[in-house]
Amino acid sequence: MTSPTRPSRAFDDELREALTKLARVPQLLIACDYDGTLAPIVTDPSQAKPIPESVSALRTLANLPQTKVSVISGRALRDLAALSRLPSEVHLVGSHGSEFDVDFTRALSAEDQSRRDKLVAELKAIAERFDGTKVESKPAGAALHTRTASGQDAAEAISAVRHGPASWDGVQVTAGKSVIDLSVVATHKGDALDQLRHQLGASAVLFIGDDVTDENAFAHLTGPDIGVKVGDGQTKANFTIEDPEAVARLLADLVEIRQSWLKGEDAQLIERHSMLADGSNTALVSPDAKITWMCHPRPDSGAVFADLLGGTPAGHFTVQPVSQGIPLGQRYRPGTMTVETRWAGLTVTDWLDSTPRRKGDLNATVLVREISGHTTAKITFAPRPEFGQISVQLQPVGDNGLKILGANEPMTLCSPGVDWTIETDGQHATATAEVDLTEHGESLILELLCGVDDFSPVDANVGVRRRTTEAHWRNWADSLKLPAIEPEMIERSALALRGLCYQPTGAFLAAATTSLPEELGGVRNWDYRFCWVRDAAMTAKALVDLGSLREAEGFFEWMAGIIDRTAGHPERLAPLYDIEGHHAGPEAIIDTLPGYAGSRPVRVSNAANKQVQLDVFGPVADLVVAVAERRGHVTEFEETILSSMVEAVERRWHEPDHGIWEARQAPRHHVFSKVMCWLTVDRALYVSEHYGMESKPGWDKLRENIANNILELGFNETVGAYTAAYGDDDLDAASLWVGLSGLVPPDDPRYLQTVLAIEAGLRSGPTVYRYHRDDGLPGGEGGFVLCAAWLAEAYVQVGRRADAEELFDQILACAGPTGLLAEQWDPVAEHGLGNHPQAYSHLGLIRVALLLDKLGKR
Repeated sequence: MTSPTRPSRAFDDELREALTKLARVPQLLIACDYDGTLAPIVTDPSQAKPIPESVSALRTLANLPQTKVSVISGRALRDLAALSRLPSEVHLVGSHGSEFDVDFTRALSAEDQSRRDKLVAELKAIAERFDGTKVESKPAGAALHTRTASGQDAAEAISAVRHGPASWDGVQVTAGKSVIDLSVVATHKGDALDQLRHQLGASAVLFIGDDVTDENAFAHLTGPDIGVKVGDGQTKANFTIEDPEAVARLLADLVEIRQSWLKGEDAQLIERHSMLADGSNTALVSPDAKITWMCHPRPDSGAVFADLLGGTPAGHFTVQPVSQGIPLGQRYRPGTMTVETRWAGLTVTDWLDSTPRRKGDLNATVLVREISGHTTAKITFAPRPEFGQISVQLQPVGDNGLKILGANEPMTLCSPGVDWTIETDGQHATATAEVDLTEHGESLILELLCGVDDFSPVDANVGVRRRTTEAHWRNWADSLKLPAIEPEMIERSALALRGLCYQPTGAFLAAATTSLPEELGGVRNWDYRFCWVRDAAMTAKALVDLGSLREAEGFFEWMAGIIDRTAGHPERLAPLYDIEGHHAGPEAIIDTLPGYAGSRPVRVSNAANKQVQLDVFGPVADLVVAVAERRGHVTEFEETILSSMVEAVERRWHEPDHGIWEARQAPRHHVFSKVMCWLTVDRALYVSEHYGMESKPGWDKLRENIANNILELGFNETVGAYTAAYGDDDLDAASLWVGLSGLVPPDDPRYLQTVLAIEAGLRSGPTVYRYHRDDGLPGGEGGFVLCAAWLAEAYVQVGRRADAEELFDQILACAGPTGLLAEQWDPVAEHGLGNHPQAYSHLGLIRVALLLDKLGKR
């Protein structure tokens, strides 16, 4: 339907909102006309120069990732290229779509060439009869321009064309402003736009044009596409703007919006985020009191706030002073998961209320934000459930607060006395308020209630609930047996690990987040909101070593449920499960999110659950021993699972597998996996000897066979180290477990060589890379904090205490200001990478601290 022209500022609010939405599509195509759009209309078409600001904007857009730019003109491609002088990144389409610079050029048949030559000759003959007319020859036709002709001559010339060559068979006619274009190739700008969309894989298109010939392009726009008409007149475009100068401003604004989206807007350093936890769910808060990440109803559910992966459009909950400014600091309340962010005159205290969970309401997530001080606070509440993929609106409910409408789960924001201003972009609503705390008794409580359709979900007041929640964490922390070395940091690591425990089932998250990148801008972005059997066993063991058994016992209960569902034998264990103990769903991509700092794709679920990883048994066996030594006996389940895992090892230890690092390549005979198979049998024999578990004939021989196999095939004489896999020459930090497991003694010459080789080949300052081989994925990654901890342990083993202490201190320095560690560290840029906080990193820190503590004072 053709819409009437309407007055519009160069970049009005409605158009800005539409462009903001369009700028967030995965693959964007910006296409525009030339004359009257990029270049002002001039008397002499050969002097039509593009506005420099438009050229600059198009060049910038064309160099952005996942962004394509094209100019579609009625001019001949040769003339368009010579006149526009646009950079090669901008695809040019001439002659209304019959000439392309991206593999679409159509060769004319002999018949078409003859018709084209005859057409050009006839147009030139007509031009000679009328002053001010001019013929522009094109590869597939010609155009008669009448811009400088008198009104009568122009009309008569056009009439002569229409009654002459325009009426010939096989000639397509396109009329524009002061021009009539004839071609022997049947095409128009709409067809050209369709071909570009297909060739360039565009998710959505912005088309800008001014001429009647551009209406064909506007008519081919659909779905999220946007058409912008330049100038007056009836149009099928969505919006109109005044002139080419307005086009330049529009393109400049689009550059800013698209860049911000692609780069993840203002990405805060990963390690500077603090985690809130309630024993079932988690959330992340930035150093300036912005809730950047929270899922509901479970930590592996869709995100309510995903600012971490998509900037402010992806959802956030921000509190800050109106004056803004940099906070004075952020800290945990000692022994708790409560976070305080402080400015001069303003303190924001954030925590997840655990009292509803402990009362059995596992579907409730209650985020409490206590705001205190004597200044004016600015609050922005922008929930975006399901990663922003569903439309939500906010409905005020008297003075009580807001209801979130459209979410799959009931959600309310309890905010008594706050006067909200609600704005919407057509899909999502955002509420803002400025609150003078002196008018609220210098205190304001905000409670986001997810899964609760009520403004008064609990009887106790906030102070009582916070004290109850904090006592739960503090009592647990006080029960730990902390080392004398960095006890506060080790306590924070232990609290982080317990915060990653999904207490209703006993599962451990590998990390609280998904898709935080191993390389900024790269594709190594994985979902860690699952329970890896190996990672969880190592995590539980670290807590056992600190004196807490309940997490290990809960983990065994989670494992028991899985084994019951897998025909009763751990041989069929997958590498990972969801927190309920079920198989992870298929790995998927959320292409509407730009990713942290532009690191795409954003993934949900993890395809590693389909891999074969034979190392999973070893850490579980090691955990059984740790629990037995702390408790003094083993349970029937622990005996059964340990015995069954030895049987599984006996049947499968000789097979290749995908290994601890889950490379998406063909299986290999990984040294680490073989060592973990040996460890399984070794620990079973230990439990048999010390705790009365019945062993079976052949276990000793099995342990010996695996050990001999590793010693014979795992060491690479050329490299001078135990390498990643049999017969390969690539180093792998996991091979340190040849010594860390006890398979070989610390003074074994080949183990000493391996430590030196990994130090030389994989260590970089405070971190250690997993490996440097080609693992089949593009890009690189940072050093693994866990691998640095393993090397520090190896230093202790081989008598290099000073080096171990130095590396331990360097690992500590990789933590954020509240003591949390991400998965990896970039030793060059000196910032964290990967998901956060990472269980591996914190359990590694605990292991090193305990080992150094045994050596006595530093």
